[in-house]
Amino acid sequence: MHVLEAHDVTKTFTEGRQTVEVLRGATLAVEEGEIVALEGPSGSGKTTLLSILGCILTPSSGRVVVAGETVDPEDQDRLPGIRRSRIGFVFQQFNLFPALSARENVEYALQIKGMRGAAAKEETSRVLEAVGLTDRGSFLPRDLSGGQKQRVAIARALAASPPILLADEPTANLDSKVGVQILELFRDLARREKRALLIVTHDPKVRAIADRVLTIADGFVSGQAVAA
Repeated sequence: MHVLEAHDVTKTFTEGRQTVEVLRGATLAVEEGEIVALEGPSGSGKTTLLSILGCILTPSSGRVVVAGETVDPEDQDRLPGIRRSRIGFVFQQFNLFPALSARENVEYALQIKGMRGAAAKEETSRVLEAVGLTDRGSFLPRDLSGGQKQRVAIARALAASPPILLADEPTANLDSKVGVQILELFRDLARREKRALLIVTHDPKVRAIADRVLTIADGFVSGQAVAA
């Protein structure tokens, strides 16, 4: 079952008198439990498409479906609710609050989603255990390694069980060995928890965990299956 879809999505930006057509009809679909890598050169529109799929940007035209719900770009008030309840984000720069511990970073994300008290504490413990950081919950980001910071970011994305995970260059700031560990963690979590995972990347190692590799160029998406 498809849980994330884009149909003929276009996106045009206007800067002064200049118009830049970034996406020209991008189409893709990701299934429950599937890992899809999205590759392409810098400036090809990877992050723009990811932001549209994550309901951060709205398309100029086309249709986006998130967990069975068609996203109406005219209904801006509903977009934050869709992001909170259905999408987990993992960023290249981790985006952790430096003054909050690993546990507090996850709990804060849950508060934004409307979960508080004992339920939030229990869910935080669950996702920290899932990423192997049970013993690092009280650590501040400055006391964590790069790989541990990314694990906290993944735990935060997993919190409250959104059906879709979107990752933007999640291994870019990690060394090769740690990057492989993070990708293996992604693979195991996507399989075990049946999350749809879309990874925007320049890292060829992502191919090792992906079910499909999509390429974006000239505003269009093409793809291939990955041999088992």
